[in-house]
Amino acid sequence: MTDNDYKKATENLKKAVPLMMKNHVPVTPANYALWYTYVDKAIPNLNIEMDSAIEKYGICPPATGQDLYTNYIASRTEADSQELKASLELLLAETGSSMDDTLKGTSKFSKVINKSFSNLKRANDDGMTIEDIMEVVQELLSESKEIQNSTKFLSNYLQDASGEINRLKGKLSELQKDVLFDGLSGLYNRRAFDDDLFTLCHAQQTLCLILLDIDHFKGFNDEYGHLFGDTVIQQVAKRLKAASKEGISAYRFGGEEFALIIPNKPLSVAKQFAETVRKLIENISIKDKKTGNQIRNITASFGVAELEGSDSAEDIINRADSLMYEAKEAGRNRVFPE
Repeated sequence: MTDNDYKKATENLKKAVPLMMKNHVPVTPANYALWYTYVDKAIPNLNIEMDSAIEKYGICPPATGQDLYTNYIASRTEADSQELKASLELLLAETGSSMDDTLKGTSKFSKVINKSFSNLKRANDDGMTIEDIMEVVQELLSESKEIQNSTKFLSNYLQDASGEINRLKGKLSELQKDVLFDGLSGLYNRRAFDDDLFTLCHAQQTLCLILLDIDHFKGFNDEYGHLFGDTVIQQVAKRLKAASKEGISAYRFGGEEFALIIPNKPLSVAKQFAETVRKLIENISIKDKKTGNQIRNITASFGVAELEGSDSAEDIINRADSLMYEAKEAGRNRVFPE
């Protein structure tokens, strides 16, 4: 590293760490790499997206930061998955090869034993010389040492393979934890929601939270099957994703329930947005593959809450959740507060 490189790295460090603290970002290697690249302005598109998130939220939410890291800094999830797959394939191939070799050795040893006992029986019947008998025994001893070494090698290899499998399982678990998105809906998942909402509340950023639950969802599953229910979730998620602009983030909260975080908007605007989404869902039409009929009675109930004072994430979730159930009790397909 030259003096200029060292000076530049020091300057970037002095810029990056305060920004991370301001945005309530833990100083981990991945986060530091992201913010170092941001202050270094090495990837213009990253800076554009980061600046856009900060403008809308006041800070960079954790899910956005992790998404930017994956897209611009690392792009490692797919690479790590491929590396993991290759490691497992190699491990299985090597284990299979070792077992094949040992089994072949065992089969060979079995034949030697049978031949040796046959020769020893002949020695008893035909009166073989002591030299002939010793030759049979020496062959047996030689082959037994080979099979002993082979089985010992396999035992040691399997022990090592067991440790490698545990390491790969741990790596796979880490990869799975890092996934931001829900597999079925394609929206941010519950972990991303919890991280974002906690960070935004802790930073006391202005925001509203919308919780919505698909009405009579169990009835869809019971009448049309779980695959139809999955399609309902996907179609609702599609509307939420399409409507989520100007910094609004959509999440699958759990089951048939979804969440929307709306930054820097008052309750009146959030309620109006919820009403727009309610109408979008109300217009969903899905074909039942069993009967060929179009199912159009898909609706959702909404609860909208605004972050107040020293609210915690749990406080605003509970308020939005209570309002959502009030909407259901009032007849469903409604936005509360009215």
